[in-house]
Amino acid sequence: MRAEKRTKKKKRTGLRIFLWSILGIFLILGGIVGYAVFQTKSTMDKIYEPVKEAANPVKLDGQNPFSVLILGIDQRDGDVGRSDTTMVATVNGTTNKAQILSIPRDTKTEIIGHDSTNKINAAYAYGGVKMAEDTVTHFLNGIPINYYIKINMEGLKDLVDAVGGVEVYNDMDISLGKNDVNNNEIDFKKGNVKLDGTDALAYVRIRKTDARGDFGRQMRQQQVIQAVVNKVATTQTLWNFDEILSAVGKNMQTDLTMTDITRIAKNYISARNNVENMTVAGDGGISDGIWYYNVSDAERQKLHDSLAKNLEIK
Repeated sequence: MRAEKRTKKKKRTGLRIFLWSILGIFLILGGIVGYAVFQTKSTMDKIYEPVKEAANPVKLDGQNPFSVLILGIDQRDGDVGRSDTTMVATVNGTTNKAQILSIPRDTKTEIIGHDSTNKINAAYAYGGVKMAEDTVTHFLNGIPINYYIKINMEGLKDLVDAVGGVEVYNDMDISLGKNDVNNNEIDFKKGNVKLDGTDALAYVRIRKTDARGDFGRQMRQQQVIQAVVNKVATTQTLWNFDEILSAVGKNMQTDLTMTDITRIAKNYISARNNVENMTVAGDGGISDGIWYYNVSDAERQKLHDSLAKNLEIK
């Protein structure tokens, strides 16, 4: 579907699951051109928010792999919000390999620091980024989280508009019903589709008309993520630099400093060309009247082993 141009800068921003693209963007932004350094630093000053008791900083010299917890927050007025999207990215500068693990939001797990068992997306609501980090580390049998990136849910449309839209391949006819994006049903035909920001947000939200459910949605999210990263990597986005930074600065928080970003851009940039997308195998079921996604201990260990290998830890 070829969407009509819509007004670019919307009042409501934020982001869906697109967070890896934010990491990818900063991998590039840190090394784009000298004239943009001031604007980038100004944006970083706005979004920098360290986590109390952060325990796992890494020397970002290219020799040390690192991990990033990526949280897409569904946050509304008067509500802390839950992490609608939870991802773990690992980056290895020696092998130039990155991994993106998408953890379904309904995954049943122990919430560390809350003395409860719940869906993994509840950890952020109960205890913010710190509890989300501790809970994900527990779920992955000890995988450390070095940094985090957090963005609100709907700002994906601003970023996609800022890079001039993206194109992806859609593998089936799907649609999103009336919704709070534009209150109209949006159809996406099989084949190459060009997406502006509003359409991109709708595209990554679809779940009910896809028999693959949340996994189909995760696949579309990863498609859009990589399309944005690739678009940012082109020289033409220099003309949109201020708009890209604006989309980032209004919606994001991270404990990565400007110095960290510069080192990542210098020492890990090639990893964006070798990305392994990972999903969590499990089964859905109802427990105490609540639907959960249940993951076996064997699957959790398998995920741990794969991430640990890229992080070069046990």
